[in-house]
Amino acid sequence: MQRRPNLLRSERLPPEPRQRRSLEKRARLKDAALALFNAHGYERTSIEEIAKRGNLATGTFYQHYRSKRQLLLVLMEDLLTAMSQLNLQPSAGGNPRTLLRELLARAFTTDRRYLGAYRAWREAMLSDPHLARDWREIREWTTQRVVALLTLLQQWPGARKDIAIAPLAEVVDTLGWSLLEKPAFMSLEQVNARIDAATHLIYHAVFLDTPEQRSVH
Repeated sequence: MQRRPNLLRSERLPPEPRQRRSLEKRARLKDAALALFNAHGYERTSIEEIAKRGNLATGTFYQHYRSKRQLLLVLMEDLLTAMSQLNLQPSAGGNPRTLLRELLARAFTTDRRYLGAYRAWREAMLSDPHLARDWREIREWTTQRVVALLTLLQQWPGARKDIAIAPLAEVVDTLGWSLLEKPAFMSLEQVNARIDAATHLIYHAVFLDTPEQRSVH
């Protein structure tokens, strides 16, 4: 499987702080940026506003990040790290629909913290070819993770044996990222409805209906 993209490979980051107070300041800057990016987008968020929301001086920002773009890269790197730590291998046995739903909910819960970074990235890459290139690498990596999941599910009883896994994985990956489009403005019921709908689509793409299920539909 392709390695997770390293978004910071060309960045000259300021040294990692060691003191607790400095670490807390860096965390406050990240939290402030995520909130402002989510509310206003990338272009309409300034470094001064990020520092102010974090109750910090603007000069403190530059002790931790050289630019707003570099902070965005760090936030997306944090998101990819969190995604890489998700176990996408459902344990054998049990109801496959339930297991799929649990996987999607777990992934969404992990990703939801970084909604602001995702929104800002989508906006910034429209005018930044380097971010657009990184986005293609990110999507290749996440799609390969879905390929691995679908390949595993195809071995389960009741799975379709004629699945074209690669194109299906691209569709499922796109669907997964689309779950992050609007959740900040949605109720918990609406979020759960989107997860349920995604579960339904993926399940029926991978598994055959049993006679009992067909009678229900």
